[in-house]
Amino acid sequence: MKLSRPLVAILLLAAAAIVAVLVFAPRLTRAHTLSGYVEGEPLYLASPVSGTVQEVRVSRGDEVAAGQPLFVVDPRQLRAQRDQAAADLAAAQSQALDARKGQRPVELAVFEANIAAAEAEARDAAAVLRRTEPLVRRGIYAPARLDDVRATAQAAQARLAAARRQRDAATLGARDDQILAAESRVTQAQAALAGAQARLDDLAPRAPSAARVEDTFFQPGEWAAANAPILALLPYDRIKLRFFVPEASLAAYKRGASVRFSCDGCAAGLSARVTFVSPRPEFTPPVIYSREARDRLVYLVEARPSVRLNPGQPVDVVPLEPAP
Repeated sequence: MKLSRPLVAILLLAAAAIVAVLVFAPRLTRAHTLSGYVEGEPLYLASPVSGTVQEVRVSRGDEVAAGQPLFVVDPRQLRAQRDQAAADLAAAQSQALDARKGQRPVELAVFEANIAAAEAEARDAAAVLRRTEPLVRRGIYAPARLDDVRATAQAAQARLAAARRQRDAATLGARDDQILAAESRVTQAQAALAGAQARLDDLAPRAPSAARVEDTFFQPGEWAAANAPILALLPYDRIKLRFFVPEASLAAYKRGASVRFSCDGCAAGLSARVTFVSPRPEFTPPVIYSREARDRLVYLVEARPSVRLNPGQPVDVVPLEPAP
């Protein structure tokens, strides 16, 4: 049975109309949600020096709290450097303390003995001078003899004064410049110790925040090169939503704005806070399989969710209405 030409034409027109509706209707209909996905930014923790991995205290998939120990690389070499820095600091502190002090009592006793000897010598010289002066006046001794005795007495007094000044200087300690130099060496030794301790702590890092262990790359006993990641963490505060907003609605998305979203298997009423709005437009990436958004110029928006999500999970974001 042959179909009439009018019927064939009607069928062809109907088929063309159906194809046109399927192709163009979604483009003319405004989407009620914005398609996006969950992305996480992992942290790769490594040791700054090469060494044998002694301990790995977490496993893949573990949840860790902030400050929890993660792994330990052989610390013997850096521990020895830390101990040497501590010894250098103790020596510098002792030298600075000694510079502020005077000499020891035994050493001061030597100066006191020198003063006593100088005093005895000065007394003897003064007595000789007193006996010589009347004899010179009587003419028994020549005037030159008096000059010699007087010079001897003056020299004895000078030696006594010098001995007393030496004793006073011994009680003062080092000079101000020497004390300042000793204190600077203490500061330098403290900085060296702090640096050695920091390098030692880097061999046994702790989790910077609550996170999930995404992967471990070394096992105990394996040799890890310097700066080679030993494990990867996915901090919960580095998980975010990424979705794309058309240019006409971009003005509604500001840093700090709250958006509502949903995802498969998630509770209702979820929200996220916008943390980044891209200043550059782009075409919808191929990972977004939305017919309505295909080949459309959009802007990337990132938001921090209020709940823990899994990276790669697709989400539907409720669009914000632009301000009138």
